[in-house]
Amino acid sequence: MTARVAAIVEELRGIGDPRNVAGMARFGIVSKNTLGISVTTLRRLAKPIGRDQKLAEQLWKTGIHEARVLACFVAEPDKVTGAVAARWVRDFDNWAVCDAACYHLFDKTDWAWEKAREWAGRDEEFVKRAGFAVVAAMAVHDKSAPDAIFRRFLPLIRREATDERNFVKKAVNWALRQIGKRNPALNAAAIAEAERIAEIDSRAARWVAKDALRELRRWKPRRGQER
Repeated sequence: MTARVAAIVEELRGIGDPRNVAGMARFGIVSKNTLGISVTTLRRLAKPIGRDQKLAEQLWKTGIHEARVLACFVAEPDKVTGAVAARWVRDFDNWAVCDAACYHLFDKTDWAWEKAREWAGRDEEFVKRAGFAVVAAMAVHDKSAPDAIFRRFLPLIRREATDERNFVKKAVNWALRQIGKRNPALNAAAIAEAERIAEIDSRAARWVAKDALRELRRWKPRRGQER
């Protein structure tokens, strides 16, 4: 561990609050090494650090939950290779670090679409979640992506909607909802897909469909989303 990483870890331990760990656990944020620091605080700490890929990888190796979330905020997207991402996703042990990586880092990489499809087909709970979390993030952040690329994910969403694991089905639902809120054409496509999912004989699939349809049917395009 370098002196800089040691100093950051010392700072994290200093502001960590063990009382928050139980509260995080109630929201499903359970990790082997949690200090009890909010994401808001970690984002504030990341700002003066700036982007630093080497530092991010060193922070990740500490195994500390908050250090790993911080790593997602300071990593450099153009230097995060598929190999680095593959190592990180294997370490995911809760939805919070998974979503921090997918929503704030992986979705900004050149390989995001490729890995999203690969991970969505994996069996490990948080690897599979990562696949759909990346899709949800891209639906929000990638304004230039064509509709066709999102349409290609809809059958994958239907296929995996039967997964009963809570953090998987929520990510499948998240991806479906975000795709359906990009524009009217994708909204119609997502609603049609949700209606097909609703017909599957699966409690998880019915939940995914019902929850998504509730939001998608109420959705109205904002300025710039009319087409």
